[in-house]
Amino acid sequence: MSRLGVAAGVAGLVAAGVVALPAQAGTCPASTTCSTTVTFTVTAQGGLSITVPDGPVSIGTDHPGGQISGQLGAVSVSDLRAAVTATWVASVVAASGGFTTGGGTAAETIPNTALLYWSGAATSTSGTGTFVPGQAGAGDAVSLDTTRTAFSKTSGSGNNSATWNPTIVINVPAQAVAGTYTGTINHSVA
Repeated sequence: MSRLGVAAGVAGLVAAGVVALPAQAGTCPASTTCSTTVTFTVTAQGGLSITVPDGPVSIGTDHPGGQISGQLGAVSVSDLRAAVTATWVASVVAASGGFTTGGGTAAETIPNTALLYWSGAATSTSGTGTFVPGQAGAGDAVSLDTTRTAFSKTSGSGNNSATWNPTIVINVPAQAVAGTYTGTINHSVA
């Protein structure tokens, strides 16, 4: 038979209604389990994000040689990736240039080495897994002259979140000049 004859035969079968049908439910004899496979899809609602307080945030007042301490406000990580391994690390660092007043000269700058941070325990969490503060207490405070871990999640799966209210401590240098100092603290999550 020629190729033309085979093609005509296949076309005739399709025209006659002989086409592949979807799989039918199984037929099972009495007293036998008859199974049907079921599927469904779970989709991620979003990604991994961090939310920080709107500024400016004033943490207090003291004199040269003193110490200023106050809470920054709620910092939150939201993980909507629905991942099988839902771990993350939130980091924190002060922007370069320190905290300045006036014209920002050397005499009007408090360096980031004088700025300390401690996360404290989470104020709230959701989801499964282990949430770990970067610095559990005041004795664990770290300077923000380099990037530090603010908070992390080290195990668990699925959607989750954590919120903490970090404490900022400024060791005011004895040579600091009077003024309102401004600087930036940067959080990120990955």
